[in-house]
Amino acid sequence: MAVRILIIEDDREIAANLYDYLSGRGHAVDHAADGVTGLHMAVTHDYDVLLLDISLPGMNGLDLCRRLRSDARRDTPVLMLTARDTLNDKLAGFEQGADDYLVKPFALKEVEARLEALHRRHQGKVAPSLLQVDDLAFDTESMRVTRAGEAIRLPPKCLRLLEILMRAPDKVFARHELEQSVWGEDLPNSDTLRAHLHQLRRALARDGRPELIENIPSLGYRLRPVDGR
Repeated sequence: MAVRILIIEDDREIAANLYDYLSGRGHAVDHAADGVTGLHMAVTHDYDVLLLDISLPGMNGLDLCRRLRSDARRDTPVLMLTARDTLNDKLAGFEQGADDYLVKPFALKEVEARLEALHRRHQGKVAPSLLQVDDLAFDTESMRVTRAGEAIRLPPKCLRLLEILMRAPDKVFARHELEQSVWGEDLPNSDTLRAHLHQLRRALARDGRPELIENIPSLGYRLRPVDGR
C-alpha cells in the first residue's frame, strides 16, 4: 500500500533514516525540518498521514497538531514521534488531535505499520480478519487456519507469510518483498524464506490436496486458487 507521508522532524539523522526507509518501501515522502514549514505543507498539500515530532523549532508538534485540527480543519491522521515517555505527555498529544504515539527509539518497520494502519482506518479500509481462498480459511484474529474444515498448525513466520499471500491472491510477490514484510532487516540467512515456504506448502498440501502456493521462476511466489489453474 503506497501512502503519501509528510515527515516533520528536525533531527537530520532521524529524518534521513525515515525518509530513506519509507521511500524505499514505495511510499511518497516529503520532509519539513521545522513546525512552521510543516504546518504550511500539511495544509497546502493532501497527505495521507503525518509523522510529527513534538520538539520542533518554530512551532512545537503539539501546537502544530492543534492548529491543524482547529484552525485548518484538517483531519489528516497524525502519528507523533517523541522522546517523552510519560502518560501526561502522551495525553497532551492525544488532546491536541494526535491519532497515535510512538516513543523514540523506534523500529522503522513499526513506524510503517502504524502509518499504514492509520491510513486504512481513515479511509474506512480496515483489513478483514477472515481470509478465504478456495477451501483454505485463515482467521487472523484467532490465528486459526483450516483447509476443508481441518485445522492446520503453523509457526508464527509461516502464519505471517500465509496472511500476506492470502490478502492478494494471484499477486506475484518478489522474494525481497516477502523477506522484508516478515523479517525486516533481520533475515537470518538466504535460505530462510525458502525453508518457511517449503514448510507452509507442505502443511497446506498434505493428504494429497492441490498445491496453492506457486513458485514463479525469476519472479517470486503467489497463492493461486485451484480453479485459476
